[in-house]
Amino acid sequence: MDLQAVIFDYGEVLSGPPDPRAHRNLLAIAGVKEEAFEKAYWAHRLDYDADILNGQTYWQIVARDTGVSFTPKQIEQLLEQDALMWMDLNPAMIAWIPRIKQAGFRLGILSNMGYGVLGYLQPRFPWLAQFDHLTWSCELGIIKPDPAIYLHTVKKLGVSPDQALFIDNLEKNIVGAEAVGLHAALFQNVEQLQSDLARRGFPLPVLEPVA
Repeated sequence: MDLQAVIFDYGEVLSGPPDPRAHRNLLAIAGVKEEAFEKAYWAHRLDYDADILNGQTYWQIVARDTGVSFTPKQIEQLLEQDALMWMDLNPAMIAWIPRIKQAGFRLGILSNMGYGVLGYLQPRFPWLAQFDHLTWSCELGIIKPDPAIYLHTVKKLGVSPDQALFIDNLEKNIVGAEAVGLHAALFQNVEQLQSDLARRGFPLPVLEPVA
């Protein structure tokens, strides 16, 4: 196996689960029931991640679908809490990154993410500088599992698809990566991922839980 690069999804791989306090704040600001909010939030999320919708138009559509309207101040607050919901990191994965780099592999991120979250994240996470390339869907107008976004990422990393491992928490994105020739591993938790990588013989440093 000629593995030369490791590519990570961000949400719920490098980050932890959505922050529950920020989620509660979203519901309070929106003033709608959770079931209706979640349906509208996710129904249009990929259009937001692809920059078909910007932060303003995304939240206006969420408001329309839930039968309310948001003031400019509410949208400002929703954008902030939405970003905060994705800022808790997975410490074991973050600790693993420099060890992979030191072992000689190139590093990438490939994430579906809207500008509202990205603009909050970038200035707060200096550890992103360890990566050789960062692919954010909003900057390309393409989202996973579109084949083009995987091929763009490996090209920018200077490797062929079969020289890269992609790690994501969604099965459809794993299938999309494998369809264009990447190795791919589904992330559920640290122990499961390490077991999977070891079983498949990937020559990477051991991924260890952080107490």
